[in-house]
Amino acid sequence: MLSLTLAAALSAFKGFDDDYYSQLKKLNVIFPLKKKNFILKYNCYHLIIIIFNKRKVGFIMMQESTLTQIPNGHNPYQRIKDLWKKHGELIAALTGGGLTLVAYLLGLMNVSYNWVLYPAAYLIGGYFKTRQGISDTIRTRQLNVELLMITAAIGAACINHWLEGAILIFIFALSGALETYSTAKSTNALSALMNLQPEVARLVANGNETMVSVTKIQPSDIVLIKPGERIPADGVIINGETTVNEATMTGESVPVYKKSGEKLMAGTMNLDGSVYARVTQRNSDSLFSKILELVQSAQKEKAPTQLFIDRFEKTYVKIVLITTAFMLFAPHFLFGWSWSETIYRAMVLLVVASPCALVASTTPAVLSAVAYGARRGILIKGGIHLEQLAMIKVIAFDKTGTITKGTPEVTRFINMSDKDDLLFLNHIAAIENQSSHPLGKAIVAYAEKASNDMTLPPVESIKVQPGYGVAGRVDNVDYKIGKTEMMDPVAMQQFNDANQSFGSDASETLVYIASGEKVIGAFALKDQIRDSAVAAIKSLKSYGIKTVMITGDNERTAAAVQKESGVSSYIANCLPENKAIEIKRLNKNYGHVAMCGDGINDTPALAQASVGLAMGAGNDAALETADIILMKNDLTKIADAVHLSRKMSRIVKTNIFFAMAMIAFLIAVNFLQFLTMPFGVVGHEGSTILVILNGLRLLRG
Repeated sequence: MLSLTLAAALSAFKGFDDDYYSQLKKLNVIFPLKKKNFILKYNCYHLIIIIFNKRKVGFIMMQESTLTQIPNGHNPYQRIKDLWKKHGELIAALTGGGLTLVAYLLGLMNVSYNWVLYPAAYLIGGYFKTRQGISDTIRTRQLNVELLMITAAIGAACINHWLEGAILIFIFALSGALETYSTAKSTNALSALMNLQPEVARLVANGNETMVSVTKIQPSDIVLIKPGERIPADGVIINGETTVNEATMTGESVPVYKKSGEKLMAGTMNLDGSVYARVTQRNSDSLFSKILELVQSAQKEKAPTQLFIDRFEKTYVKIVLITTAFMLFAPHFLFGWSWSETIYRAMVLLVVASPCALVASTTPAVLSAVAYGARRGILIKGGIHLEQLAMIKVIAFDKTGTITKGTPEVTRFINMSDKDDLLFLNHIAAIENQSSHPLGKAIVAYAEKASNDMTLPPVESIKVQPGYGVAGRVDNVDYKIGKTEMMDPVAMQQFNDANQSFGSDASETLVYIASGEKVIGAFALKDQIRDSAVAAIKSLKSYGIKTVMITGDNERTAAAVQKESGVSSYIANCLPENKAIEIKRLNKNYGHVAMCGDGINDTPALAQASVGLAMGAGNDAALETADIILMKNDLTKIADAVHLSRKMSRIVKTNIFFAMAMIAFLIAVNFLQFLTMPFGVVGHEGSTILVILNGLRLLRG
């Protein structure tokens, strides 16, 4: 348990009764501290309520940063427990292997009673696999490879071959521990999504404003949303106007102007205006909640290869156990073998039939491929994802932040004023520097790049018009900067007549500058195609992989990006929940589909795809959900990952064939009475070493 150290004395406590506490508890923001005390958490503050002998004696409001968590002195072994919980399987496997090595070395030195270390190696090294095998058998009522391994090891010990049994346990336990590490991150896929989910809302009823849990909000309720707050539920604005950053849901980098009558989405960020909204759906029915559900359901689906391995394991164990049972009795009666020879052959069969080489066929190859990918800036969360990537026929790309950079940049600039370009840019940048809008930031960055030593002049009469633009005065000159709707229609027509080619690119966003009665300039901004996008798409086509761009943009913008990037096709006007549907459709048509994205709106599609790829600079939710992460935001790494996956697939298939062939050969030779236990172990473990070395070739890519 953790105790809380307070940096200030408790203030006088008054007015906190049981009814008030009950109301706070209903908000779902109170949680117990050390069984007696409670913390009410709201934003970055904690209300610590101290309870002593069932009486509330004080409270204090403190910022979260002033609270320090320290280990409770009553539990000195907590670190050891945490270490064992996280690394216990690997520690047990290595300890068992160490005991086996020590026992073997002591045997070479003729040390008496060295054999007592072998039972310890059996118990420690095989603990986790034995527990897993027994629990899985009870739960599924099916035999498994874990039980077969333990039976083989016990059988080896029964005929006084302790070393061989201990080695079997060590190899199998170690491979299981490494497999656990490679798949551990997949359990955290929803953590980043949950952090974006609003917890409380400002409910307005009868003129009173009350903080309530979002789970208590019902359709038709009125909520107040202030600047800087996340929208708590899907709704419609009934009063006020604002700009909303919908990047978490749509992936689009440009904030959207919202006015009365327009829809709001839960989980998006209100930027610069207070609005009243009527809730249209319960929190559990919101688009944000649907995205959470889609990610959960998609991640529960097992890959075809995993299902095949599960089926094969059950069959393999049954065959080996039935064959061993047959070997315990039948040869004595059918071939006249002595009972000692019959039992000896049965135990050798258990040893050589243990799937050590089969297990090692994949783990070293996968770990080597993962290590090589990490060195190349490709983070792979598990071998199954590389295996799936080798079978990919189509890769779907999100547009914003994936094929494009995700931030607007000025591509063209027109100056029709009486000032030179640098002075004109200096004035416009001074005004836009007062705005937090992404387009304004892009204009300021463009002006700074044009002038290496730019000092912005003072600005007067700044006025922001949400959704339209900004106005201000510099050096006694009034400027208006913004959309077409902000300009005088006659002046706008005159500007367009004089610059007919300006605005011909559908993928560009236009910002105009007016002074007096004239439009005197304009900027064209565009979310630029990544430098690596064209090369990556070309490389994927050389591998026979079709590329598809999925975007929420309109047809015209999507077509322009397709032409510039070279993607095979596109799907436009695609809402977040429809992206997963499109991936399902592609999966149905092509069999195996990968999805590459970077935003929370991409997470259902990333989870639904056979393989999810995310950009390293993307949203945390996308990074958690994705199976493969491109750490350097270099799309050409996708082609490198495809090459690596296909090579790994070839090596794994070769290893599996060799391991199965060697097991079959050893079983046959044992049945012909040509194989002794030592040579059986040499053949069995030798084949294991060979497949491991073959897998390690992937360390070089």
